Amino acid sequence: MISSKQRAYLRGLANDFPVILQIGKGGLTENLTKTVSEALEARELIKVHVLENSGEDPQTIANELAATVGADVVSVTGKKAVLYRRSSKKPIIELP
Repeated sequence: MISSKQRAYLRGLANDFPVILQIGKGGLTENLTKTVSEALEARELIKVHVLENSGEDPQTIANELAATVGADVVSVTGKKAVLYRRSSKKPIIELP
């Protein structure tokens, strides 16, 4: 669990990050969760976009995805969600 100060710091870092994954009408699949887990291990902080045709609430999808891969939801703004999980092999981001 991250504190509100850490969450604000991570939100600031994620501002300039590009969206690396899109979640569409297929929703949360096993392959998608595996890809998200690998991306979090490599980058620690990722931004995902929930497409209109997914038919689900971005907050719900972000919470389910975070619970599945063991990450924290940093923020959900519109259709974009930011997720954080500290890398077990090579940590990059130092939290305040």
